[in-house]
Amino acid sequence: MQVIRFHPATLWRKARALSRELWVRVVFMGLLSLISLGLTQLIQIFVPDEMAAQMPGSSADRLLDLIANAMLAVTIFSMTVMVSVYQSSSSQWTPRVHQLIMQDRITQKTLAAFIGTYLYALVAIILRELGVFVDDHALVLFWVTVLVLGFVVWSLVRWALHLQTFGSLLDTTRQVEVITKRQFEDRLDTPCLGANPLVGEVPEGAVCIRADESGYIRHLYPEALQATAKRFDVELFLSQPVGQFVFLNEPLLWVVGDLDEGATGEDDFETLVRDHINQGDLRSYDQDPRFGLTVMGEIGAKALSPGVNDPGTAIDVITRVGRILSSYRDETKGDGEAQFTRLWVPPLDADALLDDGFGTAMRDGASTFEVQHQLQRTLAGLMQHPDAGLSRAACDAACSALRRALAAIDFPGDRTRLLEAAHPDVRAAVD
Repeated sequence: MQVIRFHPATLWRKARALSRELWVRVVFMGLLSLISLGLTQLIQIFVPDEMAAQMPGSSADRLLDLIANAMLAVTIFSMTVMVSVYQSSSSQWTPRVHQLIMQDRITQKTLAAFIGTYLYALVAIILRELGVFVDDHALVLFWVTVLVLGFVVWSLVRWALHLQTFGSLLDTTRQVEVITKRQFEDRLDTPCLGANPLVGEVPEGAVCIRADESGYIRHLYPEALQATAKRFDVELFLSQPVGQFVFLNEPLLWVVGDLDEGATGEDDFETLVRDHINQGDLRSYDQDPRFGLTVMGEIGAKALSPGVNDPGTAIDVITRVGRILSSYRDETKGDGEAQFTRLWVPPLDADALLDDGFGTAMRDGASTFEVQHQLQRTLAGLMQHPDAGLSRAACDAACSALRRALAAIDFPGDRTRLLEAAHPDVRAAVD
């Protein structure tokens, strides 16, 4: 059972998620600074005494004092900027974008570099006071400190360039698009997370395993679920997709097969299965491209609010969503056998994807001609998609959007131009 709990693929997935946390990068840089100080002592052994005596310890002391004084101020300033950007992005665009900005790599690397450098200087000063780095053996310490200063300057330049766009609307929407497109393509490259597509109802006679807490399904560990199903000789049907909110005692998944209640027992099986279906109070971008599309839609809806009144941003969001959905493929028509043959996962639904990305623009921007014009053009383009399911879903969405717009727009000229922008099939269906 422990082999299943600590499946290498599961540990790798958890490690990747953990690496995006700020404190992990800070700890790593702190350890790196301590290791570099230890290496200076090791290298110093091989430096001839006459060469080492040419560099007085006071030279290194001045550099260390400079780093210690400067890094504390720079770190506080950077953290103030980071918190300010987090708060403004949440209030101006959407609170759901907050967790994405918190995982900004350049920001995390810069803060980790500043804190790690500050720790390096403090520890080096303490070691100098304790007599570990004596005046006659400070040559290596001096040149290592020079390298650290060069690293600090490079981090400052990168941070200054990043601040030019950090937290802006353009940068935020681009970040959401990039991560959504990446997760979307990763999902399509491994249809249904490598499992069989669950189409239709769960087989009769399946045993229900219910959720022991309320929360969003944030992440699945299919490798461990496959190993669990193989160990107990059963098949697992996950009726709830990633991103779905599941209430306490609501069906979480279904089991087909006879459970072996010998040494392990059914309770241990259920616990093992629940351990590899991660639930939480917030949705995650991992394995959930629909969440990214929802966030994009919320940014567009915020731009259409009376207080902002920025249809250009809504148009930009529509084009970005259209670009993401252009790579759609039907997960039920994948080539070859599923990687996890004992696991069944619901495929992505084209109608749901379109509603996530365009739903807010259809409803909140129904009376804005520019937004509806771009929406009809984008949906008309998606109707040319080679996948029949997405083409049909785009046609249905275009018809619904056109009906809403024609009911909300009064000016006859705008109504005529909007009809001209729509696909001929949509015009025929609406007329």
